[in-house]
Amino acid sequence: MLADGYHPLPPGKVAALVTYLQITRLAPHAEPQVPVGFTVRPEPRENPAHYRALFRAVGAPWLWFSRLTLSDAQLMGILHHPRVQLYVLEQDGQAAGLLELDFRQPGEAELAYLGLTPACIGRGAGRILMDTALHQVSRHHQHEPLRRFWVHTCSLDHPAALNFYRRAGFVPYQRAVEVFDDPRVTGLLPPDSAPQIPLIG
Repeated sequence: MLADGYHPLPPGKVAALVTYLQITRLAPHAEPQVPVGFTVRPEPRENPAHYRALFRAVGAPWLWFSRLTLSDAQLMGILHHPRVQLYVLEQDGQAAGLLELDFRQPGEAELAYLGLTPACIGRGAGRILMDTALHQVSRHHQHEPLRRFWVHTCSLDHPAALNFYRRAGFVPYQRAVEVFDDPRVTGLLPPDSAPQIPLIG
């Protein structure tokens, strides 16, 4: 338990305030109507380098790093799991977003990742992925009862992320502080990633 007050971090460390949110009333959700020019399709899982490239394109502006620390075997162990669903959003044939749903925990669905490439933010593309997620979870719920659908976001994510999840029906239920090595210092991400977050190494 952290005491009240300020807690200095060593150089090379970053801290984020994490908010956990959940939906516990899992209502049916219709298949989304995808606008012309956009496509949502299952993402091929055979090439870890391709996945990491998409993960970086979506997550580097917000210091996403967790999947970049995994070996190929560890990463493929997740992506090939039959209870993990992976989708890519394309705009005019170009990758524009990532959606990953995790049903490995019995009775739960986790929105593991939902993100857009910078060029697509603010154009309604996130709603396409969220509607896809809600539809897939509601379909799963018809065959296997789920207690909740949950997600977490943090203070390093896009400023609109928290309200985006709340508008989709997620309700905040817990907070945590995460401290981690700055992935720009460790070399997982380029030094110019996330310029809005000062690099103190």
